[in-house]
Amino acid sequence: MTSTASLFSSDEVDLPRLRERAYGMRWATHPHDVIPLTAAEPDFAIATPIRDAVKDYLDGGLLSYAPAQGLPEFRAAAATMLTQRRGLRSEPDRIFATDGVASAMHLVARLVLGSGDEVIIFDPVDFLFKRCVEAAGGRVLHCPIDTSSGALDLDALHRIVTDRTRMIAICNPLNPVGRVLSHAELEILGTFAVEHGLWLMADEVWSDIVYAPRRHISIATLSPEIAARTLTLMGTSKSFGLSGVRAGFIHAPSADMVERLAELSGARVTAYGVSTLAQVAAVAAWTEGHAWLQDFLRHLERMRDLLVEGLNAIEGVSCRCPEGTYVAFVDVRGLGLDAEVFTEELLRKARVAVVPGTPRWFGPGARGHVRMCFATSHAILGEALERIHETVQTLGRPHAST
Repeated sequence: MTSTASLFSSDEVDLPRLRERAYGMRWATHPHDVIPLTAAEPDFAIATPIRDAVKDYLDGGLLSYAPAQGLPEFRAAAATMLTQRRGLRSEPDRIFATDGVASAMHLVARLVLGSGDEVIIFDPVDFLFKRCVEAAGGRVLHCPIDTSSGALDLDALHRIVTDRTRMIAICNPLNPVGRVLSHAELEILGTFAVEHGLWLMADEVWSDIVYAPRRHISIATLSPEIAARTLTLMGTSKSFGLSGVRAGFIHAPSADMVERLAELSGARVTAYGVSTLAQVAAVAAWTEGHAWLQDFLRHLERMRDLLVEGLNAIEGVSCRCPEGTYVAFVDVRGLGLDAEVFTEELLRKARVAVVPGTPRWFGPGARGHVRMCFATSHAILGEALERIHETVQTLGRPHAST
């Protein structure tokens, strides 16, 4: 029997199929000589139990509507996973199925915000946070992160909060910085929210991708008072490579709030709804995919170390070791180049695609950085590093970081 670890060997990356199917700035959107370390998505095939579960469901021959809140087995599996693996005591009636975490974020923003209301988000953080706030008519307040250390400026909370602030949006683990928030940091955020009557939107889609000795803590587990103000968002894309399936959920503090989400989403009138196949895949992932996930995590840790060591060996480049996620946030200010210029040079000369640290992608605090995804094989990542190193040598003498 083949071990799951072998699924992450270099010869298991199906490049022809990736070039046919992997969109989102990845293999299908670039010429064949480009290595894309861009969108946070694995280059590996999904776990066999997930594929088998979807095939078995299809063999049944019926594809009917699901309930507005989600299939009973989906809600039960999500609640069990939260209880057993996150220490967040849950029941199925607290779960609302969504077509991925991005959709969940937009729905929560619409639930909580009125026109002109404010949300505190990290800076830098994934662009979806800003987008969902603004789409709901809200306004973003940035809580700065020191990209050199990864520390959150939690004192800034008191400076930026106003009487129009309604929510704090938390990304944990933090994309793109790679931080796993500590108990102390989460306690400060949760206590601040309770004291100011704010909601907490906790995006925990990366919560399985955490490297020892750090561990993920769901903020809703800290106290009943914090749990009562927290909507926890999770999905299957990062942990199980199910981006195209688009299966996620919102864990709400009450069954009543789940009913409000169902009404607001339009799911009751079928204007919104999550594919039954997506929910079947998610159930299989949570109930039968753990062995695959553990081997994937061990592979990612090796790739993380390879990338961080390789980048830090390049003069003018600095990379903090991610505590979680499979993206690295790379400081290129020492090269004396704007991040967008550096990204363009890498693509043109090295044929390596990365994501530039621009306000469009991660906020104003991302300047001078690029993000690289390392959820690929040793051979591909090693080749990318060699190309990056050779290209940097042609860019001129590095300058001191600022």
